[in-house]
Amino acid sequence: MGWPSGLNTNFFAFNGSTLYWVHGGGMDSRLALIRRKPHSRDMAELFKYENFRRVKFQEHKQATFLLQVKERTGQTYKSLARIVGVSARTFTDWKREKFLIPYSALSNLCKAAGLPLPKTIELRDKFWYTSKGSSAGGTAVYKKYGRIGGDPQYRKKKWREWWEREGRLNPPSSITIPIPIKKPRCSESLAEFVGIMLGDGGISPYQIKITLHHKDDYEFGKYVMRLIKKLFDLQASVLHDPRDSVNDYVVSRKELVKFCTKKLGLVIGNKIKQQIDIPPWIKGNRGYEIACVRGLVDTDGSVFTHRYQVGGKWYQYKKLCFSSRSCPLLRSVHSVLQNLGLHPRLTEGLDVRLDSIEDMQLYFRIIGSHNPKHLCRYVKKMIDYSRNRWRSAANGKPAVC
Repeated sequence: MGWPSGLNTNFFAFNGSTLYWVHGGGMDSRLALIRRKPHSRDMAELFKYENFRRVKFQEHKQATFLLQVKERTGQTYKSLARIVGVSARTFTDWKREKFLIPYSALSNLCKAAGLPLPKTIELRDKFWYTSKGSSAGGTAVYKKYGRIGGDPQYRKKKWREWWEREGRLNPPSSITIPIPIKKPRCSESLAEFVGIMLGDGGISPYQIKITLHHKDDYEFGKYVMRLIKKLFDLQASVLHDPRDSVNDYVVSRKELVKFCTKKLGLVIGNKIKQQIDIPPWIKGNRGYEIACVRGLVDTDGSVFTHRYQVGGKWYQYKKLCFSSRSCPLLRSVHSVLQNLGLHPRLTEGLDVRLDSIEDMQLYFRIIGSHNPKHLCRYVKKMIDYSRNRWRSAANGKPAVC
């Protein structure tokens, strides 16, 4: 076993089956190898020293050693990097002598090349460079400031002098100035945007976010992006979350958040805890109310098929449901639908429903939808209804849309 001579150090070595304790008392003392059977404590010490200690070569000797290993093994540097379990970039840094080689990597390279460990190396402990770096840093600080360590009062004094001399005269940095946005007037499009935000939207101090299903609402997501562009002249970013199968449509603008909260009546944070409602500027305006409810149902609503059997015959027809845990919002949606001549049903404070065929037809004629998912489910059933007049299939079960 080719251990370096003349090392004033102690360390463990492991050849795959036997653990050795290598110790030397001085530069001229002979190294002694004490062979013993490894156990858990020995292995812990082994990994502690082998994995973290570094090998210091003489100048230009590290690159020469790596070249010798390359020639002896016939491998490329990239292949040698894989042998010792590092990236090709790290191995290149070793070749340039930018970093010291770990002792464990040196042992593996010597084994692969059939070479003894170099005799002119020094072993450095973990973080051996900190004392050298801290000394250089302290010297640089002393040369620049004339002292070591911080002085808060001195820093405050110097900052005040800079501020009075030039700081207060400088224009504010652009990074601290909120980017202005287009601020639209009240309109049906803006009311629909509010409905979408009340449904699947969320606001934090610096951004707004609308979360939609990544497949079912994909086309509706495109419409939402066009609406935001039209209203605020901003491009929403799309962030996909595969864990929840959703797309987040995000706009990061502090001025937009301010506009939504101060002008539109939306809130930052948990909408249910704050029991949100349709903002006052929308209520009382028929066009705004219709647009807002459309945005709410397109996000937190659903069109589903109700199937039932009477007298051995199956019947089915479409219903509409809007769900929310905000009681004021449910009552407002219920009131808007009533004022439009529909007959909504408020079910135990959990959702608002339209049950009859006539109400469904009136809803899509007056309010409509910009979500293709809802339109497809409803229109497909209406085509089936007009074609088959709600007749049962030959097997007695309802015809599936």
